[in-house]
Amino acid sequence: MVNNLKKFQLSMTVLQRRTKQNPKLCLLQLKDGRASLYLEYYLGRSETAVLDEDGRQVVYATGVMKGKPKFHIKHIRRKERLNLYIRTHPRSSQDRMHNKDTLALAEKIRFEREQQFLEDREGYRLKRDKETNFISYFKGKCESERFSYNVRKSVTQTYNRFIRFLKESPRYNMYDEYLPMETLTSHLVLGFSEFLRANGKGGGPNKMYHHFKRIVLDAMEDNLLRSNPCRGIAIRYDSRQLMKEILSPEEIRCLIATRYEGEHREVQRAFVFSLFTGVRWCDVKLMSYGNVDFTTRTLRFNQKKVEGRSAHSAVVFPLSDDLISLIGTPSLPDNPDELIFNLPNYSTCNKHLKRWISKAGIHKLISWHCARHSFAVNVLDKGANIKTVSTLMGHCSISTTEKYLHVLDKQKIEAVGSLGPIGFAM
Repeated sequence: MVNNLKKFQLSMTVLQRRTKQNPKLCLLQLKDGRASLYLEYYLGRSETAVLDEDGRQVVYATGVMKGKPKFHIKHIRRKERLNLYIRTHPRSSQDRMHNKDTLALAEKIRFEREQQFLEDREGYRLKRDKETNFISYFKGKCESERFSYNVRKSVTQTYNRFIRFLKESPRYNMYDEYLPMETLTSHLVLGFSEFLRANGKGGGPNKMYHHFKRIVLDAMEDNLLRSNPCRGIAIRYDSRQLMKEILSPEEIRCLIATRYEGEHREVQRAFVFSLFTGVRWCDVKLMSYGNVDFTTRTLRFNQKKVEGRSAHSAVVFPLSDDLISLIGTPSLPDNPDELIFNLPNYSTCNKHLKRWISKAGIHKLISWHCARHSFAVNVLDKGANIKTVSTLMGHCSISTTEKYLHVLDKQKIEAVGSLGPIGFAM
């Protein structure tokens, strides 16, 4: 990599003249000390006859005889921006390395465009029907009707995290709006996976990376990527480890007994319901009296999170006297669509919940989903069968429920103590 812009331009000109590349790799110097790389295609030339004032064609005069007609020759060229930039005056080894990598990438793109241009030479038209920007391709997937609502939401969260990674990465912050497909390399994917690990916990990074790989595979199926940059890169985590906080039965009793000024009783009633049923917030929010069978004393509903994607989305939950009392009755007997809980949005519910937790003197980071985990751990601690708990939670397999067993130190101590005394004398 040369350090001087003029030398670089001269070397590129000599190279282009020698090889007669089409397209040519060119650059445009910017005011901020960078140079923008672009491709210039030569599409041929057009000839227009030169006419005199009377509309007759002008010809060259050769002595007393008239020679060849005159023509205006126009060379047809087209430019394609690569959105790649180099430093015209690199001052550090990092700048020089950046220029070297960028030029290598630009030359690779130029070579691929040249092959495409040769294959589609008839008519000298450039095909631009293929998407070349991974950012816009990724953003389009966030609104794809192929995915369910919950999947689209997760894909959008992954997209936002990927944009944040690009903006906060000194090496890739120039690609936050336009990322060429060729730039999506294994090095970039590895950096993104490390960014997910550093900015998430539990299964969150793994889930986001799963959706990212799904988008990459879609791009490969659409012939936008030649190879899989995610190959060999994975995010591992212990799925058996429960990362959420748990409320013990004593803390739950303390929480229920806590009253304070400005409390939201409807939020509190719904959260207590989740503590004793393990139902997620998204299901509690939409639960109506039509989901309650007062004759058989059961609660029946489909889990919104996995509905349409799992054969175990339907849940049948038996209701105790306390739960029936907590649910109450509809204001109108013939209105099964009436919601059981009149709740605000999720963030507002968690805001009131955190205030309630603080007033109760519980020093734990509790969100609404902690109620689901607390229910599973507490009923297992009371001796419930894991298969029964798995059914009540609506899990597709017992392996999902087993992670709650790792929280029960009481059972671990009892298991070790069941071996009896050692009886070894020193």
